Amino acid sequence: QVQLVESGGGLVQPGGSLRLSCVVSGSTFSAKSMGWYRQAPGKLRDVVAIISRDGSTNYADSVKGRFTISRDNALNTVYLQMNSLKPEDTADYYCWARSYSDMAYWGKGTLVTVSS
Repeated sequence: QVQLVESGGGLVQPGGSLRLSCVVSGSTFSAKSMGWYRQAPGKLRDVVAIISRDGSTNYADSVKGRFTISRDNALNTVYLQMNSLKPEDTADYYCWARSYSDMAYWGKGTLVTVSS
């Protein structure tokens, strides 16, 4: 069974940084793509950043230049380095992974709060 477990959320002041991590477990699972989505209160879940197995990345316009996604294929782990955080970045952040058979998997989320 595939499980995604996020960590690294918390409270940070505007302008601060956080690093999210997500470990994907499953004895034979190999992720084709991995990424992060977020959902702010009262809003739909939106993509933040996606990274493919070869390292190519895509970012939401709102986070370009501030967030960096990376992955360690050997550890089945994806990271999201978030810098210059803004109050509007406050949301639940969800890890996502897609297998080579196009199955999608989600973590339970980690809360990021940007506030002074």
